[in-house]
Amino acid sequence: MTSTSRRARLGRRVTALPPTSFFLTSAVFHYLGPSLAVLLFARVDVLGVAWLRIAAAAVVFAVWRRPWRIVAQLNRGERLVLLALGVVLAAMNSLFYLAVDRLPLSTVGAIEFLGTVILAAAGARTRRNLLALVLAVGGVAALTDVRLAGEPLGFAFAFANCVGFMLYVVLGHRIANRLAGGNPALSGIDQLGAAMLIAAVVATPFGVGGAAPAFAHPDWLLWGIGVGLCSSVIPYVTDQLAMARLSRATFALMLAILPATATAIGLLVLGQVPTAQDLLGVGLVVVGVALHQERT
Repeated sequence: MTSTSRRARLGRRVTALPPTSFFLTSAVFHYLGPSLAVLLFARVDVLGVAWLRIAAAAVVFAVWRRPWRIVAQLNRGERLVLLALGVVLAAMNSLFYLAVDRLPLSTVGAIEFLGTVILAAAGARTRRNLLALVLAVGGVAALTDVRLAGEPLGFAFAFANCVGFMLYVVLGHRIANRLAGGNPALSGIDQLGAAMLIAAVVATPFGVGGAAPAFAHPDWLLWGIGVGLCSSVIPYVTDQLAMARLSRATFALMLAILPATATAIGLLVLGQVPTAQDLLGVGLVVVGVALHQERT
């Protein structure tokens, strides 16, 4: 069996799995990686950790997918989408880490979700979906409980990351649904790998200096590589596999579960104990996601 046929066979097996399984995997690792990054902040500069995350993911994609091979197949507009996605990934990851260095993970996760409400609302056409949105928004509002006077810079970074995350969802769907070789999911992963290489180039001037201490401590360097795998490889690949089979509005609304996973992981890994209001918000978000129904 040739490598091409093995890859096609593996692709068919992977894409045969339910799209929700890919999303749930992404939901766990989306905040597990950042929680490990927060613990690394005590040893490496915040932007340095962000650079380690991006660079490690870029190396993995380069070795695994060799994404530069697909660039010649893309037209000018598609190349511009990849360039935009690369810039967004670099900015979004850096802003997220700057925010979680100042605010609880659950708060940043809730703010990150707010932009996707707009995307979900654009595709909501039934009363059931609108009710799901109302519950999800109420849950996010309860989780956020924004107090700008406490940490204004942290909230500025969090809301900037929110914009970046919304752009990531839009651009991610653009590449996830482009057919290449009859397998849109794997094509999207190749393009994601190319975008991650671009992100590494964009982030290098801002983060490589802060990451320098890690190169003198192999354990810190391995920690940073682990953050990259947990934060930018596993969740982004599973996002692509989910996006290829879910509408943008459905995927955006399912992202409502992320504040719940952020709260749980913040408690288990970082010891950030949620309040009663936090738990109320988590409950509303979960009910909203359970109520949501994709349009046939």
